[in-house]
Amino acid sequence: VQLQASGGGLVQPGASLRLSCAASGRSFSSLTVGWFRQAPGKEREFVAGKRWNGGSTRYADSVRGRFTISKDNAKNTGYLQMDSLKPEDTAVYYCAATTRGLIWSDYDKRTRYDYWGQGTLVTVSS
Repeated sequence: VQLQASGGGLVQPGASLRLSCAASGRSFSSLTVGWFRQAPGKEREFVAGKRWNGGSTRYADSVRGRFTISKDNAKNTGYLQMDSLKPEDTAVYYCAATTRGLIWSDYDKRTRYDYWGQGTLVTVSS
């Protein structure tokens, strides 16, 4: 499985941005997909995750209500819609995936994911 993340950029606080994660080698619907981010000087942290073959969705407390995870089966691509962006959302965002059907409590564990995209930078600044 190969993942290609894109969609990052520079936006002002309060703006929206949609990140994409294009998958190849496996149907997106068969994957558990997680979104993570890493701010300068900080550890990579969990943002959102979902097991697409019937699993639930999980969001980090810091983004719940502002970020939404979705997918487009025809494009074999997942998305992270980010609304009401804040300066503290500034980070490199990564999508990750595994063919294993993770349970909800494991979505936030980086070591549970086997495949990672290259990261896309999101900068929220006025």
